Amino acid sequence: MANSSLKTLLSFLLLTFFSSYAQEKSETVESGKNNITVLVKYKTQPDKQKDALSALNALILEVKKELHFVNIKLLVDPADKTNILLYEEWSDGAYYKGEHMNTAHLQKFIADSRNFLAGPPEITFWELNSNYTRD
Repeated sequence: MANSSLKTLLSFLLLTFFSSYAQEKSETVESGKNNITVLVKYKTQPDKQKDALSALNALILEVKKELHFVNIKLLVDPADKTNILLYEEWSDGAYYKGEHMNTAHLQKFIADSRNFLAGPPEITFWELNSNYTRD
């Protein structure tokens, strides 16, 4: 009888834990339903990596002032320094694809980038499915 009660208690605790976890995860994803992650891959011209990084850093200082900006990580490929990746997080995907793309600072960067980039960047858009962090 005690074994059956223990199984029932464990089942109840597991069900409660997973229900609470699923609800928390659902609320987290729902609250960020307009959020978007953008990956921007750049390829620099040979020996123009420093110019590209300098221009990107200046651009990011302006982008940080935008309304729906959340975070940008600037990454450089350690095996090939001509590969640069921006990992961008925005609170509104429509804003990014519309108003952000038309800002004066971004348009200036695009025009200037012909001097240090090998071509246009590859831009992909991502929506959060799950987020795992250290407990």
